Amino acid sequence: MNPHFDIAIEQQRKRAEALKPLSPELVPHNAQPPKPVFRRLVLPVCLAVLIAGAGASALFYRPDVVRRIETALPEPEHAAAGPVAMVQAGGERSAVRNPVPASREITSSGFVVAPSTTTVFAKYEGRITQIAVAPGDPVVKGQALVLLEDAAAGFALEEARAKKVQAELVLTARDIDLTQARTLLNRAETLAARNATPKQALEDARAAAERASNAVAQARQSSANADLAIRIAGERVAELTVRAPFDSTVTRLDARIGDTVLARIDSVRESQSLLTITDTKDLVIDADVAETSIAPLKPGLRGQAVLDAFPDQPFAVTVLRLAPIASAEKGTVALRLSFTDPPNGIRPNMAARIRIALEETGDPTQ
Repeated sequence: MNPHFDIAIEQQRKRAEALKPLSPELVPHNAQPPKPVFRRLVLPVCLAVLIAGAGASALFYRPDVVRRIETALPEPEHAAAGPVAMVQAGGERSAVRNPVPASREITSSGFVVAPSTTTVFAKYEGRITQIAVAPGDPVVKGQALVLLEDAAAGFALEEARAKKVQAELVLTARDIDLTQARTLLNRAETLAARNATPKQALEDARAAAERASNAVAQARQSSANADLAIRIAGERVAELTVRAPFDSTVTRLDARIGDTVLARIDSVRESQSLLTITDTKDLVIDADVAETSIAPLKPGLRGQAVLDAFPDQPFAVTVLRLAPIASAEKGTVALRLSFTDPPNGIRPNMAARIRIALEETGDPTQ
């Protein structure tokens, strides 16, 4: 046979085999079309599958929904305490629980406070004639701060002294009368013993002596009352010089020369103070701590504080006490702390941030 012919036949056979999958299959003449009922069932099923697939895709593409679902699922009983981390391993997501130790310190903020702060008022009414201090001046106990003038107080003292002199003169006269009455009584008693005088004369002498004695007692009481009046008038005059009640520093000055101030009872009502003094050597820090964090707190715990004014100079603090009540408005409990080695220049009302270390209890939940 012709080799060229064989090659052509072989090529035709291979081409037919290659085109065979693409050729349409013959349908038998007796084939029946699908029933309408089957078509009506297939269509809704397909639509439901498509909708379910779209919803699942949207669900897994929303991390917040996944987190809510994971939170709602019950945790396995063998799980350990700690946050759960999802780790991708071998194409599967597995839960790994990482134990995290509880915080061993409490942080808060507060202010530097001077417990020994006093607003000074005038005890009695008067006119300011001299101011002996200025804001920032250190003062010692008993030092004169403000001088007042009240003419009525001076007159009252002079009057009390005059009454004292008068009472002393009356007392001297009554003493003389008593001495004379006692002399007459002694003479009457001597004569009565000899029956040289009537009994009525003796009784009259005794009555005179008793009246003289009572007069002396009254004169002495008047003299004592005069002394008391002098002390009262003198105290009022002395209080016209307002003095420092303790060693401190003048932190505020409201007094002005020439002003007339009211007595203390009226000054407090009218908020008419002279000045304010503060013991700046005895300072503490008052802070507020959330009431949910006070369980491990107790006096004696140590910590660290830093002032906003000196952020690079931390210093040690110690818990002094916790307030006996909580603040209903803020949900906090007041905490007072003492401190050592504060920065130079620390002043009342400075803002402070504190950190208190908690004692180890062995309980990881604390």
